[in-house]
Amino acid sequence: MIIYEILKVILLGIIEGITEWLPVSSTGHLIILDELLSLKVSEEFLSMFRVVIQLGAIAAVPVLFWEKFFPFSKHPTEKKVTIRLWVKVIVGSIPAALLGIIFDDLFDRYLYNYFVVALALIVYGIVFIFLEKIRAEKKNTINSINDLTYADALKIGLFQSLSLIPGTSRSGSSILGGMLIGASRETSAEFSFFMAIPIMLGASLLKIGKYFVSGFTLSGDEIILLLIGMVVSFVVSLAVIRFLMDYVKRHDFKIFGYYRIILGLIVLLTFLF
Repeated sequence: MIIYEILKVILLGIIEGITEWLPVSSTGHLIILDELLSLKVSEEFLSMFRVVIQLGAIAAVPVLFWEKFFPFSKHPTEKKVTIRLWVKVIVGSIPAALLGIIFDDLFDRYLYNYFVVALALIVYGIVFIFLEKIRAEKKNTINSINDLTYADALKIGLFQSLSLIPGTSRSGSSILGGMLIGASRETSAEFSFFMAIPIMLGASLLKIGKYFVSGFTLSGDEIILLLIGMVVSFVVSLAVIRFLMDYVKRHDFKIFGYYRIILGLIVLLTFLF
């Protein structure tokens, strides 16, 4: 039985590694996949697993962006640029962090279902398509992360907080926020990657803490499943982040908008009928 569960977790890790960075909602996909191919684990472990597996995905960010990510052993001028970057990331992470701490249990109880996921997929898909059509007539005013002000970072962070609703997509929300304030697709995507680190690290620690405080423990099999999911999502994320950064240099996000709408409709039809 554990072999069968490991195969499921490998599939979940692949889905997480792909959808964490593309604006199509990783949590939404994991919820949908769980409805179709359930892990034989407790509800409490599954709720934690959906969040903590994302630690593997975000570990790919410092590996790929080490030069921008690591402020030490640099020239003092470069060090200041890197430190300012992380201040912007922290500022942008504040809204989602506060809302997540306050409303985490409510979101888990009332919003983690197929209808909310499907609706969010469709609505955000429409917004992406509409925004890309509007942007075709405008020029970007922010072409690098260095051009972002702290106020810009906070605005993007407010959009990122919408990702607490399953199906919206953390990367999708922050990328939309960046594009709406005039940032290029590449800048919006890159800043979204950096903001994933404190948000997902905090969310994972919160989930793990609540899991153990509630009196639950991890069995040997559950530890294996969690580690495999994280490793798979890390490896897949390395490829997907490279792909997306190359993709946004030459293409827009409309294809992801259409994908979201189609997937949302499929989810609605599947679970309704």
